[in-house]
Amino acid sequence: MDSSRPPRWLPFLVLGIGLLAISFGAILARFAQGHGLPSLTIATLRLGLAALLITPVALWQSGHTLRSLSRRQLLLTCGAGFFLALHFATWITSLEYTSVASSTALVTTNLLWIGIASFLLFGERPSRLMLVGIVISLSGSLLIFWSDSRSSAPGSNPLLGNLLAIVGSWCFSAYLLIGRRLRANLPLPAYVWLAYGSAAIFLVVACQANGTPLTGYTDAAYLIALGMALGPQLLGHTSYNWSLKHVSPTFIAVVTLGEPVGSALLAWIFFGESFALLQATGFVLLLVGIYLAARGEGQ
Repeated sequence: MDSSRPPRWLPFLVLGIGLLAISFGAILARFAQGHGLPSLTIATLRLGLAALLITPVALWQSGHTLRSLSRRQLLLTCGAGFFLALHFATWITSLEYTSVASSTALVTTNLLWIGIASFLLFGERPSRLMLVGIVISLSGSLLIFWSDSRSSAPGSNPLLGNLLAIVGSWCFSAYLLIGRRLRANLPLPAYVWLAYGSAAIFLVVACQANGTPLTGYTDAAYLIALGMALGPQLLGHTSYNWSLKHVSPTFIAVVTLGEPVGSALLAWIFFGESFALLQATGFVLLLVGIYLAARGEGQ
């Protein structure tokens, strides 16, 4: 039951399964792009299909809750959906211009931005270890930017891709912070349906405004989009959303450190993407810095 306290180990198991599923997100997005789906369409289909699939469960288990939402909850829903839509739009687009490893490493820097936002918005002073971690992580990010700026691959624009990944991380941090407040008083199906559904609506509007079609693609492209909705979105992100009620957003941000490792390994297997020396060094520094920042937050 959602209202009962789960065993202590369960949130960690759920997050581990979710992490495994979410590591395939960048790989499937790349396959979808290879089948002619625009990045904005991929983001829209991923969230829209996920919202449709969860609709019967949400209405059956949480229909009364959804009919009695307060104005504050509706505003928080719009805020969470807006930032979630921006997160996927910017991050998936980044995969057009930079490597899977760089994109996923930079988009999972949520912990740093959550720590900085907590200081600026709530006056929470970071520990010395967290400050050290932030400096090391930023140094790693700069090395990734520097290494990728020397790339001469045709059609690539690593600096733009890396910047889009960073913006995606900012948006996901805002989504986690807003979602923590919204999830506290909502059952999981209701929260997931509201967050994914509102984000999908924002993305549909963006597609219409941008003239990006949602139809006319191959069956294989739609099957990949469905796989993204079922795996990385419903199984992966929903595990994060379920855990928001049982662990802190900061801990969830730490768990996301496994995503760039898994995604980089999968990109090497499927696409033959390897690391340049500077890029690999920045990758390691980024992960070490975020780990130290997490330890500092724990203290």
